[in-house]
Amino acid sequence: MSNRFTRRQFLKTAALGAAGIAVFPQFITSCKDKQTTSGDGIIRIGFIGLGQQAMYLLNGYMSIPDVRVVAGADVYGVKRERFLKRVKEHYANQQEEVAVEVFENYKDLLAREEIDAVVIASPDHWHAFMAIDACKAKKHIYLEKPLTFTIHEGKMLVKAVRENGVILGVGSQQRSDPNFQHAVKMVQEGKIGKIERVNAYVGAPPKPYDLPEESVPADLNWPLWLGPSEYVHYNAELNPPISLDPEQNEQFWGGWRWYSELGGGFTTDWGAHMFDIAQWGLGMDKSGPVEIIPAGYEDTKFLTYKYANGVIMTEEPFNEKQTKGVKFWGDKGWIEVSREHFLASDDSLLPPKTEESEGAYETKIPHLANFIEAVKTKTDPVVPVEIGHRSCTVCTLGNIAYEMKRPIQWDPEAEKFVNDPEAEANRLFHKTYSEGYTL
Repeated sequence: MSNRFTRRQFLKTAALGAAGIAVFPQFITSCKDKQTTSGDGIIRIGFIGLGQQAMYLLNGYMSIPDVRVVAGADVYGVKRERFLKRVKEHYANQQEEVAVEVFENYKDLLAREEIDAVVIASPDHWHAFMAIDACKAKKHIYLEKPLTFTIHEGKMLVKAVRENGVILGVGSQQRSDPNFQHAVKMVQEGKIGKIERVNAYVGAPPKPYDLPEESVPADLNWPLWLGPSEYVHYNAELNPPISLDPEQNEQFWGGWRWYSELGGGFTTDWGAHMFDIAQWGLGMDKSGPVEIIPAGYEDTKFLTYKYANGVIMTEEPFNEKQTKGVKFWGDKGWIEVSREHFLASDDSLLPPKTEESEGAYETKIPHLANFIEAVKTKTDPVVPVEIGHRSCTVCTLGNIAYEMKRPIQWDPEAEKFVNDPEAEANRLFHKTYSEGYTL
């Protein structure tokens, strides 16, 4: 039996994923006319970064009709082999002949004319380079969150997407989740009154790299893995090893995300999900906070964001389990939402029961289907580049405040720091790349 979605199932899930657009208008772009390269309506996709998250996404995309996965790129040889094996087995089971290639360097994948879109699931320090190169190659992009490593990179990527007329969808799949959509709908419709504060619990900021040095596997191109990042020595936790015989997949998520040289800690890893929902609910998708105070400053217990309208958002647990999620507090009630639960001060605020889509939460099909439909219709997906950038900025501002160990002031309209006479905060607006890398 085929495990590919039917066209009817695809349209249903795409519509579910687009619910955010129907209820809350997003940025709609008039993308330059770019037909699929073959003219047959098939979207041919290449994957850049073939680790654990990419494998989830691969399963999701291969189940969508009118999508064919034709290429993959990764600096780790064994992961290229795994990708090739899985894709070939899938299409053999579908009794389809699909030519698939793998590359060590993602630029070789981008050079393939027949590829319409790319899925980028690399470590964060590569996001801006890979996505901007994809824009220049006129490839549509599904980019994992957080959008970029620095705020400056985010601004550059927004510009590249719009100047090159490509579609970019961000992997913030909670925006395609009916429970999160319902929570935001209730908040924006005033069902809990005027919003006074928000708890968005995500976890700790990054720490300096402190793992011991280990020998680099023979088939891993470590200099290319590092790319624009400053040098750090190899440790298997940064790029979890796998084997094919016997088959053994990653036993943990890539640890690069927990270290300040390579990632943004929980602040960006989960903040790109939960701060994103808070921003959406507060109607701040085109804006952001004006002051950020780090935990530990004077009597501040939690990382705190202040908005110009008086709303306070804290990176603070809202239950004893320390569930990662969001709690909106209004003057007439409250709503608490996570991936596992939905609670509210009144039963009238609860969402209607919906049919759960299959598969791991990381690859809820409506979000992926929404991106494919956006490519086909040349309209922005549920999470376009501007929203991904704004949500990522909130996360990064939190880490900057942590590093400064004091409050910072931010102008969300001009996207610049204010009251920063020594330009101390501004030096963290961007970073210095390793030799040979420029944007």
